[in-house]
Amino acid sequence: MKIVENRKKFFAASLIVIIIGFAAMIFNAQTGRGAFQYDVEFTGGTSFDLDLGQEYEQEDLQKLITDVTGQDSPQIQQVIGTNEVTVKIQSIDSATRETLTNAILEAYPNAVMGEVNDVSGTVSHEMQTAAIKATLIAAVAMLLYISLRFHDFRAGGSAIIALLHDVLIVLTAYAVFRIPVNNTFIVVLLTILGYSINATIVIFDRIRENKSAFHANQTAEKINKSISQTLARSINTSLTTFFTVGAIYVLGVPALKEFALPMMIGILAGAYSSVCISGSIWYVLLPKSEK
Repeated sequence: MKIVENRKKFFAASLIVIIIGFAAMIFNAQTGRGAFQYDVEFTGGTSFDLDLGQEYEQEDLQKLITDVTGQDSPQIQQVIGTNEVTVKIQSIDSATRETLTNAILEAYPNAVMGEVNDVSGTVSHEMQTAAIKATLIAAVAMLLYISLRFHDFRAGGSAIIALLHDVLIVLTAYAVFRIPVNNTFIVVLLTILGYSINATIVIFDRIRENKSAFHANQTAEKINKSISQTLARSINTSLTTFFTVGAIYVLGVPALKEFALPMMIGILAGAYSSVCISGSIWYVLLPKSEK
């Protein structure tokens, strides 16, 4: 395998996907929908439970809520096996809330309004701050650990760049597929970071073990050989995890699908970055004398 020799192709493929993500964010923002579809936990808003008491079409309920509130993308989560739903919308005033309640009761005479919860802007700001802090702390801790373990700050730097690649790919998925950004967003990011760095460390460890088997001017060959030796493990681990999360996506309720879809994309991105990106970045960061 000539991973290092073809690094520009791998870098270009990743760059294209990331550019698509940024283009989707800009397009969404320009159309007034927001770069991401933030859930009420991040923006503040209103969440209420509703038992419609009859069969319904989610598209009809969504259109009714949009017509009354003027909001393009209310989030509706069905409780599987029932006619109960949880509706999340941006904050509305008391008059609009009363109008919405009357409209729902008129369209669904057997409907029963459940608990209504308001999420303040203060709470949502704390959620955003917590997400940023958690990601940064995890990145710094991994940078220090890898740098100390391999006695090379460049190894830690290349691993962090590969993780940044994974984060950007996951953000692209959230922007393109309009996956709601909520509490699970933090879980997805941290899970992908931990999963991806594990595969990267396995490859870096093999590179270190193979050091004595290659001459000083065979760095590219050493990296390629190490990746080849760990490739089966990387693919098998990624596929088994991917299929497990895929089953959750196929069989799960909407709330689980919002978690499973970005996880599947992140697993693929993590496997790709570990095999095709991390080692190549380490090679690029090496001084010319070591290449």
